[in-house]
Amino acid sequence: MQADLVVDCKNHHGEGVFWNALDGLVWWTDIEGKSLWSFNPVTQKSARQDMPERVCCFAPRAEGGLIVAYADRVVLFDPDTRNETIVEIFEPHNKQTRLNDGRTDRAGRLIVGGMNEVSGNPDSTVLCIDTDLSTRELITGVSCANSICFSPDGGTMYFADTPDREIIAYDYNVERGEISNRRIHSSFENEPGLPDGSCVDADGGVWNAEWEGRRVVRVAPDGEVDCIIDVPVWKPTCCAFGGPELDTLFITTSRLMSDPSVLRQEPESGGLFAVKPGRFGVIDTPFRG
Repeated sequence: MQADLVVDCKNHHGEGVFWNALDGLVWWTDIEGKSLWSFNPVTQKSARQDMPERVCCFAPRAEGGLIVAYADRVVLFDPDTRNETIVEIFEPHNKQTRLNDGRTDRAGRLIVGGMNEVSGNPDSTVLCIDTDLSTRELITGVSCANSICFSPDGGTMYFADTPDREIIAYDYNVERGEISNRRIHSSFENEPGLPDGSCVDADGGVWNAEWEGRRVVRVAPDGEVDCIIDVPVWKPTCCAFGGPELDTLFITTSRLMSDPSVLRQEPESGGLFAVKPGRFGVIDTPFRG
């Protein structure tokens, strides 16, 4: 199967896509473009909202507005007034790190991880932002956090430190927001790309966008790749099921660090792509803080 272009948005670095069941829109961020994007799969209309800084990932709040992970902080954000309330300053002691990938767990917490975008050193963390707005570290020694997503029942958390070329699984205590029993879920040593953003389907498969791999793969519950979606550009970044029937896989892509000759050959780079792979998604829980 091959994904098709649905929004020719030419994002500098599209990322963090999710389906918002509260408004019936697909949302994602152009991190380096400092903007949020939305797409209505019924009307086929898209929209862009400029942001003051880089938004690395975000999620809707159950009571309205968004929780936004900028590069250096997590805030509660009101899109109408543009007001924000700081929840957490991220790693103020380390000027080389920034926030990167994140998703809500089934209880409505935000799990969000960082990366060292200067040296690539494994000196960042993954945080849990709880519904009472308290924060704590879940994982340390992280180089580039990606692939954060949760099994349909919430009892397994998936994660990738991208340079390690593997997706990790943890047992996840939904009641307490705690991880245990770390193990390798799937190795990407023989994959053409690196594990970037992920989502899950209703059958427990993990769908992963392969950075510089030109594809999205489904990792079955047994850890084996059993479905490949070709993406006609070099740098897929993240994926999420959406649409009224949750049967469409939406895929963000990037133009970051791409040579002009590559962009001439692949002018759709940075676009939003979609495919119906014959599976159905799971709606992410809105942030409940």
